[in-house]
Amino acid sequence: MTDQKYTRETVTGMTEWVPGKLFSITTTRDSAFQFEPGQFARLGLPASNDHAAEPTIWRAYSMVSTPEDDFLSFYSIVVPEGEFSPRLAGLKTGDPVYIDKTAFGFLTIDRFPQGGNLWLLATGTGLSAYISMLNTPATWERFDKIILAHGVRTCEELTYQDEMAKWQQQFGDRFVYLPLPTREAYKNHPQERLTSLISNGKLEQLSGLKLDPETSRIMLCGNPEMLSEARKILGEKGFAAGRRGIPGNLAVENYW
Repeated sequence: MTDQKYTRETVTGMTEWVPGKLFSITTTRDSAFQFEPGQFARLGLPASNDHAAEPTIWRAYSMVSTPEDDFLSFYSIVVPEGEFSPRLAGLKTGDPVYIDKTAFGFLTIDRFPQGGNLWLLATGTGLSAYISMLNTPATWERFDKIILAHGVRTCEELTYQDEMAKWQQQFGDRFVYLPLPTREAYKNHPQERLTSLISNGKLEQLSGLKLDPETSRIMLCGNPEMLSEARKILGEKGFAAGRRGIPGNLAVENYW
């Protein structure tokens, strides 16, 4: 396997957040695999259920784990008719999974200048990249405040609550967590899509902070429709990705 572009790793743990829908998977990590918080890996499985077969089906997943961890962790939704995610969800401890040797993606904090407030806006499993970032000290050293807004359908999809509580306890008012279910009432939060909350100003009201292009740096990760709509809304508010060495104030990850 020395000439392969991937390594064969082993499943070491599975967490089912919502039965049949949301899960996390933990695997071994090749010592040579390096990444920055916010990047993603390509996971592979054989087309058949033969574990000895070569992987031919590949999908991208952001690392939930940090670069310092000796394991890799990923967060996924099960697409019932999908070719990959149902089989990934069905893996057991000890089963093999293949991981490309190269990490991909540019949703990293070095896209932004030092200081200001970092807005991490996610829908669904787009949350995964931000967990890695928030568990990395450099992220907290770089920004004044961090606002994490997570748009989901139902309250049971508000996963990783232990992590949220940990950051709230550790960083106090430097961390603003906005759980945003659209189909169930949650505290006093409006049942509206994340893009609507950006557009109508309610996201600023909920956070108590302004979406100011001068002091705000925004990351977007989630479904393609949200990304497209949010980019347009934020563009009208003065947010744009960096280019040709000029730091921007907007970064987007789209690996669907």
